[in-house]
Amino acid sequence: MEMIAKDRSGVILARADHPREVQLVLDHIWAEGDRVEINAPAGAHLWLRMNAAIPEGEVFCKDGHMTWRVPSGEHRLAYAPLAFDVPRNILSARIMEAEELSAVRDIARNPLDLRGDTDFYPHCTANVETRNESVFAARNVIDGIRYNTYHGEWPFESWGIGAREDAWCKLDFGREMIVERMALTLRADFPHDAYWVAGHVVDSAGRDIPFELSKTAERQWIDLGGAHVRWLRLERMVKSDDPSAFPSLRAWEVLGCDVL
Repeated sequence: MEMIAKDRSGVILARADHPREVQLVLDHIWAEGDRVEINAPAGAHLWLRMNAAIPEGEVFCKDGHMTWRVPSGEHRLAYAPLAFDVPRNILSARIMEAEELSAVRDIARNPLDLRGDTDFYPHCTANVETRNESVFAARNVIDGIRYNTYHGEWPFESWGIGAREDAWCKLDFGREMIVERMALTLRADFPHDAYWVAGHVVDSAGRDIPFELSKTAERQWIDLGGAHVRWLRLERMVKSDDPSAFPSLRAWEVLGCDVL
């Protein structure tokens, strides 16, 4: 397995390799267009760190190759301030063990997920993100952070729907998973925020599960029955009758495990 940091022109900034665990130290301030590439066995499950200010997380590399585009410009508002402006960076990648994959955990969590197309999973997308701003992007709901008493920049990033009644948000695992239950944490910056009173989750197995929600800052749990699925999608979300036009999702957690 190898990890390579490159600039926008493809010039190699640093490189490291190891059969199971790569560690890389890079003395460089990240600039627009920089990226990190990882080459691993196809279907590899990796435990990754790309930045000291971003939590480590699990990713699935379907084809064995992944490219992590370093966030730049407005995209950085959804991350800790100055996260990409330090002169020394630590990165690591470790192949996960079978017992880790068989354990029940939050299989949605991916702090490294990016907006747009990616070649690693889990990955979250939506048909609308408020004003196309990074602090309201779908990927925010699986970044592992649940601070939800305000709105906007880190650590209050969320998925915003721009008042669309047909908004949906899709979570793609990239492979078949066993899903036990999920938790939705609504953004609770009341009275700025409204909230959803109901919605549906549909999945790749063809199921359509209705659920109800209430006005709370706490997790709200929904049973998924241990089904085998490749993706889940939230849709047909019903807004409360609050004067506010801004219901928003702060976190989407899914408890489950890999099919081994």
